[in-house]
Amino acid sequence: MSYYGNLILRERLARSWSQAGLCKDICTVSYLSKIETGKAQPSADVLRLLLARLGLHTDPALEAAGARCAEDGYERLFTGRFGELAAALPAVSDETYRATAAWTDLLLLRQFDTDGGALDAGLEVGMTQRQLAMQRLLQGRWDEALALLPNAFCHWRIGVSAYEAGRYEDAVEHLQAGYDLAARDGAARLMLLCRAYMGNCYCNRRDMERMRPHYAAARRLAQALGEQELLDSIAYNTAAVQIERGQFEEAYGYFSALDDPGVLALHKLAICCEKTGRTAEALAALERAEAAETAEQRSEAAEQRSEAVEKMLAVVRFRLAHPDYLHCDAYGALLLDCFACCRTRLPQGYAAFHLPWVVEWYTAARQYKKVCELLTEFPDIRI
Repeated sequence: MSYYGNLILRERLARSWSQAGLCKDICTVSYLSKIETGKAQPSADVLRLLLARLGLHTDPALEAAGARCAEDGYERLFTGRFGELAAALPAVSDETYRATAAWTDLLLLRQFDTDGGALDAGLEVGMTQRQLAMQRLLQGRWDEALALLPNAFCHWRIGVSAYEAGRYEDAVEHLQAGYDLAARDGAARLMLLCRAYMGNCYCNRRDMERMRPHYAAARRLAQALGEQELLDSIAYNTAAVQIERGQFEEAYGYFSALDDPGVLALHKLAICCEKTGRTAEALAALERAEAAETAEQRSEAAEQRSEAVEKMLAVVRFRLAHPDYLHCDAYGALLLDCFACCRTRLPQGYAAFHLPWVVEWYTAARQYKKVCELLTEFPDIRI
């Protein structure tokens, strides 16, 4: 079915009009039926009259403007320039372009810009192959999306989804494919994102040897592109994995030097201080983190993370107050509650960060079966 056939059908049914009522004095019912089912393309005059009767209006200039906006948007999306996507979308309401073939593209691009969900499945009948691929990405139907559009962006999107789900081998496979295709196309920012996420995968696995070359390449690209936020993220993740590998003094050097650390950075600073005997500094870091968490203007979306962070801070505070924490049942209850909260409400990396402490607790309690179960559930994480 063509876009216009689908549009006319949807608009007619939305008004509960009959085919005969819509096409009276314009065309025959059989011709309209063929248009709506994609068996015939309407002539320019018939299309104009049918759209006008439905209260929709288009013209060549509007059609061309919509197409330019859509192509500009896809260029920015497919090259990883996500922050520029909103500027490519028309400032006027998308309804202005409703009677243009670009309307579905503009809706899809808007969803990617706002992290929205998939479009109504009823729109799929008139979608092009590219539009359907974008719809499948929004639906999380990765294999179908990739079969329709095997480009760098699709591989990157699928790789990030696998990374967030903790499927690091799948993630690296897609991110590497995305990087190679982005390099071929000269999409430098998408290259940067792919290498950074590959570094993240190995970071979460505590595999510093394979993490380093990806982060080194990502740093070079970020420096060339002036992407300071990504440079900061790489430095933060590197210090975080140093904590996970027991390199507390090295990680302390990073976290203690931050000018304006956030709540999570202060949490990690407190851990570094705890492990290096700086108890007073650890408590001060926790107090700053707790104050910052309380003062933060929380959106509804941030509430779940905030609850988990509060539990994370409480776990460190308990250890500082009870040097014999491994013999305290209250500590085990607090730690396991925090771990469960991280697993259900946050990306897997948060739970993986706390895995060594959970293993330590179960080992001290001689619950070796629990340790084996955890190591099975987190097969990619080095302890």
